[in-house]
Amino acid sequence: MTKVWAHRGASGSSPENTLPAFEMAIEQGADGLEFDVQLTRDDHVVVIHDETLERTTDGRGWVADHSLEDLRRLDAGAGHEGFEGVRIPTLAEVFDLVRDADVRLNVELKNSRIPYQGLEERVLAIIDDYGLADRVIVSSFDHNSLRGLAESGTTLPLGILYSEPLWRPWNYAVKLGASALHPSLSATRPKVVERSHEAGLEVNVWTVNEPVEVERVRDLGVDALITNFPARAREVLNSR
Repeated sequence: MTKVWAHRGASGSSPENTLPAFEMAIEQGADGLEFDVQLTRDDHVVVIHDETLERTTDGRGWVADHSLEDLRRLDAGAGHEGFEGVRIPTLAEVFDLVRDADVRLNVELKNSRIPYQGLEERVLAIIDDYGLADRVIVSSFDHNSLRGLAESGTTLPLGILYSEPLWRPWNYAVKLGASALHPSLSATRPKVVERSHEAGLEVNVWTVNEPVEVERVRDLGVDALITNFPARAREVLNSR
């Protein structure tokens, strides 16, 4: 059965990539949480999507140019009423929140635009510290980063993110050492799902928000859909 993963938490109704968004997603019955990680200037792993601060906080500039202390001062409520003063969380804080919840954790490395040195190692260390290796999948648009992780011998599942159709992506994933494809909704084809499953790969699709889209990927048999509205997706899936 297709699983529901909350895209940056329940980001359709709360500030994305914040602790309240993850709490809401769990309350809405999400099977998994998808979120993004970057490094601060002083090498702390924080959970935020954009490489810059303007869209989701009251700060300015690049995440990489700020210390954790700098980022702690920012409001990450992103204009959502009732969420004023919400902060950018660290990866450790997210793990503290969800360690006892029955959800899978899709950690996306935001290293395709800024090649954060040491991001992979720091993320793996935190996953190990919390003993969450059996619940985490690591994904990235930076396929060189994923290849490096595969070659390092990690046993964590790796997901290849892509937005445009790829030629025989199931073969590409196997050669790279990944265990899942994470295509955009527009790049998801019946053959991709079928051949990926034959190759032992998961197919986890983003971003699936409308009921008709939920029905489409469910009927294709994808393993998980990644959505801003987990309650809506759950309702559609349960209605069949």
